[in-house]
Amino acid sequence: MNTSVLRTTALLTALLASAAAVAAEPAAAAKAPDARCHAGAYRLDDDSVVSVGTIDKPEQLRWRLIDGRTGKLTPKDGAWVSTRGWSDRSDGVRVSFGACDEGRIQYEGHAGKKIKFDIVDTKFEGKGVSLRGRLVLPQGSGPVPVIVMVHGSENYSGVDSYYQQHLFPAEGVGVFVYDKRGTGGSSGKYSQNFHDLSDDASAALREAQRLGGARIGRIGFHGGSQGGWVAPLAASKTPQAQFVFVGFGLADSVLAEDRDQVVLDLRAAGFGDAQTLRKAREVSDVTGLIASTNGKRGWEALDALREKYQGEPWWKSLKGEYSGLIALHTREESMAEMAKYDYEVSWDYDPMPVLKTLNTPQLWVLGGDDVEAPPQETQKRLIALGQAGRPITSVVFPQADHGILEFEKDAKGERQHTRTADGYVRMQLDWVKDGTLKHWPYGTAKRLAGPK
Repeated sequence: MNTSVLRTTALLTALLASAAAVAAEPAAAAKAPDARCHAGAYRLDDDSVVSVGTIDKPEQLRWRLIDGRTGKLTPKDGAWVSTRGWSDRSDGVRVSFGACDEGRIQYEGHAGKKIKFDIVDTKFEGKGVSLRGRLVLPQGSGPVPVIVMVHGSENYSGVDSYYQQHLFPAEGVGVFVYDKRGTGGSSGKYSQNFHDLSDDASAALREAQRLGGARIGRIGFHGGSQGGWVAPLAASKTPQAQFVFVGFGLADSVLAEDRDQVVLDLRAAGFGDAQTLRKAREVSDVTGLIASTNGKRGWEALDALREKYQGEPWWKSLKGEYSGLIALHTREESMAEMAKYDYEVSWDYDPMPVLKTLNTPQLWVLGGDDVEAPPQETQKRLIALGQAGRPITSVVFPQADHGILEFEKDAKGERQHTRTADGYVRMQLDWVKDGTLKHWPYGTAKRLAGPK
């Protein structure tokens, strides 16, 4: 799964994602075979598990291990070429598959067989939409814990793409995946309206319970990025939810995400003095007003700020989620882009009232070096909530980026994501199974607050 799908707002994301996809994925050979039949989890002859899932193109795949190592697989000259993480640098990992109907893999010299799961596909009703879903359980008759996958801001099929439906059942955790409204096999318009999306998530959990019956043990929501706003809100509407997991989300507003990104971007460009950041905050407050009113308010104030600051050296380094897009372009250009990406974003949503009152146990995992969802304010809020006795456990992987991804910097200083942080997947599985984190250490993770 490409990390760009984890962004939370639509303006700059939509512009960058298409360019990034072109740059990141090499052109496939003509008439390349459809490799989707190989998606699944494979038990290797050393009893380890490797999961294989689809990514951007039907002829490409991604392998993953429970420790977070991963690579992209591209067919070339009758073989599979693996590249490290989300980079295009070869990692030397050797992978091959049998015929589609054989369900066999060779991974780094180990033979493996595809694991069989109990799988049920379904259609169910969300809030005014028909949603496509899938329940994937380990084979058997006894109850198992189940996660309901709550989407981030991605606009593609979760049923076709989420790797958790392969890896987690191989480790004893069931998964219910569904296509969010306006994507994949679901009806409706793609939306970032957290209230509608939380209603859909609530319906998804009830559908998972209906399908699984007595097989459903502990059940709760699992949300990443934008799902960090939606999953707790869904739990507040769903008494049946027994837990909420949030990865790399924010306990702050959508507007705050852009504001904090602007600060990080300016500091990275060498403009971190307090006076410059104060001026940039003036700009992000106004661009937030423009974005949140769909361009109906704020332009006169932005014109005044341009007059004051556009001659200063930091001005052209404005970025953020959308502030740079608006501030560095004309009103007409910005409005044209906003017209393309009107996704009904819940700009005014404040997550704190839900977090202060929700009695459902939560685990939040943050990336300490997350540049898409800067975590500093969220860390402070989660620590305070935990200290106030709320049922929230919070953890940070200090050097991880968005997605809890480790990275290296290339010659241009740009991040190349190399793997998921070791311990992140194990932590999720442990906590979903019984609500505890009893197998420390989890890689480099540090506990911020909450019960042990």
